[in-house]
Amino acid sequence: MKIQGRMFIWLSVFILVMAIVYGVWSKEPAGTTALFLAFGLSVMIGFYLGFTAKRVDAGAQDNKEADVADDAGEIGFFSPHSWQPLALGFGGALAFLSVAIGWWLLYFSVPVILVGLYGWVFEYYRGENRTQ
Repeated sequence: MKIQGRMFIWLSVFILVMAIVYGVWSKEPAGTTALFLAFGLSVMIGFYLGFTAKRVDAGAQDNKEADVADDAGEIGFFSPHSWQPLALGFGGALAFLSVAIGWWLLYFSVPVILVGLYGWVFEYYRGENRTQ
């Protein structure tokens, strides 16, 4: 994870330089703002990966002498049967549709989003999946 963090930090430096050059040359606020936001996102991801790399064991990608087979095996736990992303997707689609149709549609989409988010967070604390 250490190498990925460094890659994102270097990417953020590049995006920052390009944002400054684009902003000076074009004097267009929307694209300049988008590039500065991309810079901020890249910095956050790079900092997170670098911060997390200190707390976990070194992976095969951090070893220059590693083979591809060294990184094989279980990566983590992924929920194979969760319906909560469907509820979140439906609620998010309704929320974005409210921009085109009318803001009143947010009154229907926010509860769907909150129920989906609550269900996803507490999915393994109740019900049949409680012991997993």
